[in-house]
Amino acid sequence: MNQNLDQHAVILPPAMLGMLGGGQLGRFFVIAAHEMGYQVTVLDPDANSPAGKIADVHICAAFDDKAALLSLANTCAAISTEFENVPADSLSFLAEIKPVRPSAYSVAIAQHRVSEKNFLKHAGLPVAPFAVINEIEDLPNDDSDIYPAILKVARFGYDGKGQSRVKNQHEAQLAFMQFEREECVLEKMLKLDYELSVVLARDAHGNVAAFPTAENSHLNGILDVSIVPARGSDAISHQAQKLAVLVAEKLAYTGVMGVEFFVCKGELLVNEIAPRPHNSGHYTIDACVTNQFEQQVRVMTGLPLGNSYQHSSAVMVNLLGDIWPADEKVAPEWQHALNNSQLKMHLYGKQEARQGRKMGHFTVINASRDEAIKQAMQVRADLNIGR
Repeated sequence: MNQNLDQHAVILPPAMLGMLGGGQLGRFFVIAAHEMGYQVTVLDPDANSPAGKIADVHICAAFDDKAALLSLANTCAAISTEFENVPADSLSFLAEIKPVRPSAYSVAIAQHRVSEKNFLKHAGLPVAPFAVINEIEDLPNDDSDIYPAILKVARFGYDGKGQSRVKNQHEAQLAFMQFEREECVLEKMLKLDYELSVVLARDAHGNVAAFPTAENSHLNGILDVSIVPARGSDAISHQAQKLAVLVAEKLAYTGVMGVEFFVCKGELLVNEIAPRPHNSGHYTIDACVTNQFEQQVRVMTGLPLGNSYQHSSAVMVNLLGDIWPADEKVAPEWQHALNNSQLKMHLYGKQEARQGRKMGHFTVINASRDEAIKQAMQVRADLNIGR
């Protein structure tokens, strides 16, 4: 890294900030940065990317385009990413010129499931039993207690993509060949009590601000509903906070991150690390003093972390392309949602609705968690989500 870079310098508005990735997480970052007086350049290859459409500058180029990266570095005061599959080499290149948060090292670990599992294991953090699969001969025999299991490609898997449930060695072999013999992780499938996540921000000085623990449910491998604060054991929720902070410290992480957990027989297991704001943290936009995207701006610019206090209970529901009518000129019946005065709607400005594609979300906030759940589930049912 360039030794002349001051990693602790404070960057004030109206400086230009750089964002690698133009999806909905980048879009919310642009909104937060604009509200604070900053300008934003987005680098994304999609000319119609949600973040690119509202950024001050959109560099429409590949994430490994050196000329585009150099332009980003020369015009921005600091750079971040909203997408964990951005090449770590691109982040390393940028870090030679300007502060990049999170670091290429952190992203490289989180974007590769083998590196991630090994990091967690070596850090002494609890994880589900797993095996690293490089060759078909690495797949355990049927007498192994790892089955039933999930075979996951090491790279470029998210929202249930690049995963296959397998009951035995034969099914694992077929899945491995379907994945073109790419490096994989075979992870034991556990009977879960429930799933949790913690979103936190950690600055360059090591200060941490964690948001309340979220309780999550998934549908077809994609986050469906987040309830915050989580139900269940307060002790488990507090332990999840501690483990998430420990993950960030062990990574020497600087930025906003999400840590996903399984709760199995009353015990916490770390599932995955997301080196960016997290889908389960969207509730912070409407229910917290400082949201996860403002925290991302604050970490990038060297400002003190904001207050992560949650002032209202919240239930966030994802809106996938599945609920859009086949005729793209017709929208879902939004009156079911917008007639609720406790509901906050967020649509991402994506041009095409596709099955499994995140098109938006809504959050119901209320003083009562139970009432927020009741109202959110009613709107979810009215919109035919999950049917």
